[in-house]
Amino acid sequence: MSKTVLITGCSTGMGRLAAFTFQEKGWNVVATMRRPENATELNALENTLVLALDVTDQSSINDAISQAIDNFGTIDVLVNNAGYGGHAALEQSSDESVRAMFDTNVFGVFNTTRAVMPILRKQGAGVVINVTSMAGMIGIPLETSYCASKWAVEGFTEALAMECRDLGIKVCSVLPGAYATAFNGNVQDNLETGDTQVVEHAQKIRAHFGAIVEDHHGSEQTADAQEVADLIYQCAIEDMPVHNPCGSDAQMLVGLSQSPGRQVFYNNLTGLLLPAPPA
Repeated sequence: MSKTVLITGCSTGMGRLAAFTFQEKGWNVVATMRRPENATELNALENTLVLALDVTDQSSINDAISQAIDNFGTIDVLVNNAGYGGHAALEQSSDESVRAMFDTNVFGVFNTTRAVMPILRKQGAGVVINVTSMAGMIGIPLETSYCASKWAVEGFTEALAMECRDLGIKVCSVLPGAYATAFNGNVQDNLETGDTQVVEHAQKIRAHFGAIVEDHHGSEQTADAQEVADLIYQCAIEDMPVHNPCGSDAQMLVGLSQSPGRQVFYNNLTGLLLPAPPA
């Protein structure tokens, strides 16, 4: 009997690619998104159920899970992929914008996982895969809220993995580096907010950081996001580590951050990413 995966955030990018990947491997796929009417290609696939699911709406989560069970009998793997990014210094981040980001990136993961957990627990098997970001392992300037949200999910993942080990449920994360996907078009940019000094400071950091990315990671911007979908699938079928970076830049950051002396690493990275202070 085919296994079933439920994936959030399938309208574009890595979630969409993951849905195609699981379907090609013979799985039943529950591809969820806020506006399923736009998923014409996914709707045409066999053994694929495209449903509306807004991770900030518990009733929407519950309805999608109920329909998945009605159609396929169970859920074997949950992929928490829905999320969005944001560029802003802390002073440029309103309380409303930060809470909205956490509602999707953090509490959406919590609530969807909590709703699926009884199914996995009762069948004594299952996998939860949280798609985060390399921003979940290293702070990135002008992404304070986004980094905080992804760090929160990484901590959640690690704790839940230990909590569920004796239940037969595996929990892990996939941390993509920089990939050219539609995710970049969903990033909220608030770098023009605030007084002149704040805006100028934010723009200076952005220009410096952008030059570093262009010089050192330009090729990664065009890397094939199918790498991420393939790693998500691998996490579903194999015994993988709790944290799974994806992409050469993410792998590099892991290697650096695990070197002796976190503060030395931070100082070196800060010197690379941030412009020197005025003399």
